[in-house]
Amino acid sequence: MNPATGAQLGAVTNTPLELIPAIFEQAREAQRVWADKSFSERRRHILKMRDYIRDNADELAKIVSEGNGKTRLDALATEVLPCLMACSWYGKNAEKVLRPERREPSSLLWVGKRSEIRYEPLGVVGIISPWNYPLSIPFGEIVMGLMAGNAVLLKVAAATPLVGQAIEQIVAAGELPEGLFSHIVGSGGKVSSAMFENGIDKLFFTGSVPAGKQLMAQAAESLTPVSLELGGKDPMIVLEDADLERAANGAAWAGYQNAGQSCGGVERIYVHESVYRKFVDLLAEKTRQLRHGVPCDQMAVDIGSMTTAKQRQTVAQHLADALANGAKVVAESQGVGDQDGEFHPATLVTDVHHDMLLMREETFGPIIPVMPFKTEDEAVALANDCTMALTASIWTRNTKRGKRLANRVKGGVVAINDHLYTHGMSDLPWGGPGESGIGRTHGPEGLLEMTKAKAVNWDWLRAKRNLWWYPQDQESYQAIRNAMRMVAPSSGADFLRAAGKVVPVMVKKMYL
Repeated sequence: MNPATGAQLGAVTNTPLELIPAIFEQAREAQRVWADKSFSERRRHILKMRDYIRDNADELAKIVSEGNGKTRLDALATEVLPCLMACSWYGKNAEKVLRPERREPSSLLWVGKRSEIRYEPLGVVGIISPWNYPLSIPFGEIVMGLMAGNAVLLKVAAATPLVGQAIEQIVAAGELPEGLFSHIVGSGGKVSSAMFENGIDKLFFTGSVPAGKQLMAQAAESLTPVSLELGGKDPMIVLEDADLERAANGAAWAGYQNAGQSCGGVERIYVHESVYRKFVDLLAEKTRQLRHGVPCDQMAVDIGSMTTAKQRQTVAQHLADALANGAKVVAESQGVGDQDGEFHPATLVTDVHHDMLLMREETFGPIIPVMPFKTEDEAVALANDCTMALTASIWTRNTKRGKRLANRVKGGVVAINDHLYTHGMSDLPWGGPGESGIGRTHGPEGLLEMTKAKAVNWDWLRAKRNLWWYPQDQESYQAIRNAMRMVAPSSGADFLRAAGKVVPVMVKKMYL
């Protein structure tokens, strides 16, 4: 259904659960073939997907817009474009990140040893993706998984199944081995259970904190590794020396974009008391100028609809709680045209405090609460007063000051003078501590999450035995005892004395 109009867009048949074991079997067979391909071979397939995205960008933006409710420009800029850039970056850099790594011996006692760390594919990875960025979130992980040598099973959100079909078309353009990628349609709980039951090698989930905790509990039964990208209640700190025009523009973008349905968007703003009123006036003016309504080709609106009725009701609940506890609505966006869909105006709220739902729980809607602060210490304490820490931003003309403050603010990403853009940067990791999740996607860190590390160690000195092997005797004991003084000598002379006692015994025991 189109959440902005209520019109039915199409129908997608659920994947019969009894077919999932066969899907897994085929995926494992295809993965063995795929893992033997070189990075350059995998890259050629990924670049075919990139070219399909480039050539069908308008249609993809339309599918995302109609299924999610966001505007066409929003869909193009924050969904389609990042997918294209992901193909280019991972295709180019996966080999550099995942090539075998030589490790030097950590001690003179290991002088004959050589080591190599290899990053091997996990096997078959599962991706369960959300409805707020139904194209860019899963597709970036698909590309990472494929470039790392894995098979991928995707389950998209029930609210946006046609975007899942669009992803099928993109992947089909890559001409992958049959069965290497599959799109499974159905209930999130049933599909995740089937994935665990059939031995998924790792599950990548993006969604709510409660759902992430349930998945983690399921995964614990089989010790299946998970990567969880969960909630955000992201703060924005505006210092007294900030460029207020830029800060207000950035706040409007990061707070209202995608109807506020961004886990990395601005959910609360703290402004220094000396510029608080001026900032609020600027942001109020920009809020009133925004237009919300049904997205269309003519770009007649700035903000589309929310994606689900349930989420719109949560937003309304948070706002009602804030107003009941003394908050004030300062400004709202203008409704344009038919408002029968899941619309909520962009809303600027003041007179807020941390006892309100609006300041403590993830609202995930187009509401921006603003609160003043007196000192940097107070701003940091307010920003960090949250169980989630996905992203944050600091606004100041003094970059050095911003970097220092960034050291004190919790978050997986802390941006200075900008917000809500790093998810589109394929070279940077995405994720955060606390209830924002576990693990990282994107960047080198995301590629490594798609692999398992294996250490390969060998001995080039070709000794007959190691010093600590059988038979055990007093001479070996004393040699190992003296070796400890080589590792941690009290002086240079102590090291030389110990070496003089260890080396003859090593030669005797290991080579003679």
